[in-house]
Amino acid sequence: MNLSEKYDYFIFDLDGTIYRGEHLIPRADEVINQLKAFGKKIVFVSNKTTGTANDYYHLLKNWGLNVEENDIINSTIVVANYLKKKFNGNKFFAIGEDSFINEIEKSDLKFSTIPEEINIILITLDRTFNYSKLEIAARALEKGARFFAANIDDTCPVDNGEVIDAGSTISALEKRTHRKLELHFGKPSEYMFNEIKNRLQFIPERTLLIGDRLETDIMMGNKFGINTALVNTGVKYFPNGAENIVPTYQLNSVFDLLNHKS
Repeated sequence: MNLSEKYDYFIFDLDGTIYRGEHLIPRADEVINQLKAFGKKIVFVSNKTTGTANDYYHLLKNWGLNVEENDIINSTIVVANYLKKKFNGNKFFAIGEDSFINEIEKSDLKFSTIPEEINIILITLDRTFNYSKLEIAARALEKGARFFAANIDDTCPVDNGEVIDAGSTISALEKRTHRKLELHFGKPSEYMFNEIKNRLQFIPERTLLIGDRLETDIMMGNKFGINTALVNTGVKYFPNGAENIVPTYQLNSVFDLLNHKS
């Protein structure tokens, strides 16, 4: 029995698992479309915040994947839902890109660059990151702003390697301010897991989580009792302590789901 037959519910990471940078992982479209044809239930879960769920939906559709927009969750959705419930009307500053900031503003929070009036600092992937942004965040934290992150990934896989992600920025701010991150909302957090449960009414023992990161994807599966598959198409660096995070299966790519024997 191969893995596509053994499991009925599949939780897929996106960047590094289904695609890397601007390129689809070879035959990933074939895998997803076959699973859908078999009647399997699928959700895609990403810590990446540089696009909206709608952006990722169109990206996957353009590559020929049989997906619906409701199949896609990213950490922007999770943090926005939390802030709308708990911090409606507060002022925030984000080390993040315009897409992320715009989605948070839609949750009735107001963006500010004035440290004295900022209630919440949000950290995520920001390819326009600079020293000025770091100092605004640091000064707001020193004045008592809450310290949250959409995700904690140290790097993000791109076509020719990896780029600095939220985890590296969080470390810099923790050292600069002697404040510790309070909450994060991406994998492997309970906030993300609860959003997955809202979208996919899965049976844990019939579910497989597939990703390229030990410290986010595989850790979340282990934390919540779901079998996992680590693929080799994404990040190549495993952090210290990751030897204790063990996947159920190791695969070359998602295509192995169709032929790997369990």
